[in-house]
Amino acid sequence: MKKFSKKLLAVVLCVTLAFGMTAMSTAAEDTIEIKRVSCTFNGDSQTSRGFCWYTEEYTDADVQIVKTADFDGTFANAVTYSSDNVYTHRDQFCHKVTASDLEAGTAYTYRVGDKSENIWSDAGTFVTDDGDDQFSFITIADVQASSDENFMEASETLKGAVETLPESEFTITLGDYVNDNTNEEWDWYFKHFEFSNMNTTSAPVAGNHDGNITNKLNINVFNSMFNLSNEDTDSNVNWVNGVYYSYDYGNAHFAVLNTNDMYPMTQSQRNWLVNDMTASDADWKFVVMHRALYSQGKNINKPDTIIMRNVLIELFDELDIDLVYAGHDHVYYRSHPVKGDEVVDNVTYVTENYKGEEITFANNPDGTVHILPSTAGTKRYGINEDAIDPIGEACAFHLSTRDMGGCFMTTVVDGDKVIIKSYLVDDETQDISLIDQYAIKKDLSQKIDFEPTDLPTDNASNIDDYISNIVTEIIGMLYSYIAVLLPQAIKGLF
Repeated sequence: MKKFSKKLLAVVLCVTLAFGMTAMSTAAEDTIEIKRVSCTFNGDSQTSRGFCWYTEEYTDADVQIVKTADFDGTFANAVTYSSDNVYTHRDQFCHKVTASDLEAGTAYTYRVGDKSENIWSDAGTFVTDDGDDQFSFITIADVQASSDENFMEASETLKGAVETLPESEFTITLGDYVNDNTNEEWDWYFKHFEFSNMNTTSAPVAGNHDGNITNKLNINVFNSMFNLSNEDTDSNVNWVNGVYYSYDYGNAHFAVLNTNDMYPMTQSQRNWLVNDMTASDADWKFVVMHRALYSQGKNINKPDTIIMRNVLIELFDELDIDLVYAGHDHVYYRSHPVKGDEVVDNVTYVTENYKGEEITFANNPDGTVHILPSTAGTKRYGINEDAIDPIGEACAFHLSTRDMGGCFMTTVVDGDKVIIKSYLVDDETQDISLIDQYAIKKDLSQKIDFEPTDLPTDNASNIDDYISNIVTEIIGMLYSYIAVLLPQAIKGLF
């Protein structure tokens, strides 16, 4: 009887252990992965951030945030922010939470997930704007990879940027994160760029490969990858092709345009840009966009670009924009200061010692400088010598980075000075080399004070303008082809 009891007990223990192991295995298999985590500007840069992430199964949306100075490896004292903004996108679940009432000039540590189920991401970090006039940031463009390997190579460019400017407070990516806009590509992107997306604030720009009515009609993709706006109230979200938004940082104002919204560019976005810029009294005014107005890449002579040039160059002049950062053409290009689509010819320069380095500054220049930081990725183009006039004459420096390396740009803003440096990360050695530099110093007491405007920014109010714009801008585009590009092409034959 005792032998039988022992045998029975052994069987029960084996069965129990087997079921336990199965349960543990099932639990491990059912662990919900949190992926595609990003922290972006959303609202006041001193007090607010937007978070977005994905899961393949439904979970609640919670973010826990604690001051990095108080972080002890746990989130026991963290503040939890939650939202019900969870929705299905491409058979996965997109989560968005906006955290407000943060403190200016403060480093934070955070994690995203589901508090009720105790499912969390790894810890990330960001720093809020302290509001002073000294800060720096990194800019890259056009990762646009289509394989895991190419995304990994592109990430080396941004790693080089972080190594070069570790004090950077945010990163601008000038669009075209992916090539074919598949779920697989977005997963590859977020996997290889997690080191940045989770450890700084991002300022994303919609590229034509990220969701565009003329590029495979990827509905609501870009807006579903980042938390940039309140979908319930904001008119700046185009569910087909992207988002436009703005933010202040230090003594600068940044307007991020959606250049997918330019067939022709909607009057609503134009009016928004005018309202946005005239309402700002920032010392520096920057425009950030994907498609470029000045470039010697392959796309500069295309109809959409011609229309944009005819629309935006004059608008940028009126709004006294200092710098325009753009991508799309996968070549490096920096213009002279331009105004009225012509080079400003009376710019003076002064050389000063800035933090132990001799820097030559354009001294209080009129006009706008346009810069393309080539591409951070491996898809690189040659120089287009037939770019529409006067782009060639307006060029201060250009370079094809083909067979060279990925490119990144750093910007330092220090009161009345802006210093931009551009670098290559060598494909083979990963060595970092400076390829271009430009700096501006201006008298901030002479900045233009605009009268704020209140132009309509809803589509219904602008319908008449949409119709007239289509006609006038197509005519303007045809005129540019006939009166500028055709004579230019004929001249090139002789």
